[in-house]
Parts: sequence; C-alpha cells; structure tokens
Amino acid sequence: MTTFSDDRAADAAPGASEATRDRDEAFAQLLLSSHERLTGTPLCPSAPGDDPVHLLYGNASFGLLAHDTGPDPVFVYANRTAQRCFGYSWPEFVRLPSRLSAAAEGQDDRREFVRSVTERGYASGYRGLRIAKSDRRFWIEDVTMWNLVDTDGTHHGQAAVFRAWRDASETGAASLRL
Repeated sequence: MTTFSDDRAADAAPGASEATRDRDEAFAQLLLSSHERLTGTPLCPSAPGDDPVHLLYGNASFGLLAHDTGPDPVFVYANRTAQRCFGYSWPEFVRLPSRLSAAAEGQDDRREFVRSVTERGYASGYRGLRIAKSDRRFWIEDVTMWNLVDTDGTHHGQAAVFRAWRDASETGAASLRL
C-alpha cells in the first residue's frame, strides 16, 4: 500500500521527479476521489486525458493543502497557489505543522473547523484568518475541507481547498487571485 504521509516530505514537488510519479498520481487521485465521494461534487473540472498531478498542483486557480494523520498534523501537500499565498516553498511546506498556518487569533476557529470535518467527513463555507511566512495575515474564503479516505476506508489525513483569499488589512476589497 502506498503511504503518503511518510514519504511526501521528499524535497521533490509533485511532478518534479519521474521517481515519484506513481506516488504523485496516486495522491492526486486520492484528493480528487475522496472529495467527490464525500461532497458529491468534483474538486475541479477536468477533461479525459488531463494529468491530475499538473491539474491540481501547477494549473489550479485555487489553493489546495493536505495534512497527515499525526497527533500534530504536518502538511504533506500544498499546490503552487497555496505556496504563493503562504510564502513557503514545497520543502518548507511539507515540514510545517498545519496548525501553524492559522494566525494566533484564528486558532480556536481553525481547531473547531478541523474537528467538525473529522466528525462529519467534510465541511464547506469556512472563512479563516491565516498567516504567511512573512507574518502577513490573510483570509482564506470559500473553503471546503474533507477527510482523505481511500476506497478501502483507510484515512490518510485531511485536505482543504480555498477558492478565494485576500489580505486581512483590506476591508471590503474583492478577493485576490494569483
């Protein structure tokens, strides 16, 4: 069985190495299939023949993150959009405890959201205050988070997609997209 949490910490980002291609494709399929199975909707539009690794990692108009099942979960995935929003490189992201993505003032809200997803399988409509590597605060909006569960019922962690974001210093401003 492929494990994602133990070997995802490799410095090679998805699609960057032929040596990790099978693992990258399996993880992309886990993201896509578990989202659709739990929410009843596809994570993103795709066409037959689309490369799921590139679709989610390189071309996405949304931020996509995933963490493992550890007692203090660590990110195992962050697409390029999420990396730009948070200001971390792939090697930095996949060593970061996911709780550190939320600003101190947003920790209780984040913890409650994660708990509700753990209990219910997924939750949508979340908006949360996050903190970038530079200490810049920003809002992630239109968030859906779901449990990463494969077809055998094995739990691999949780993933979150955020479709809009904006600096916390902006009031009433339109959401930003990179």
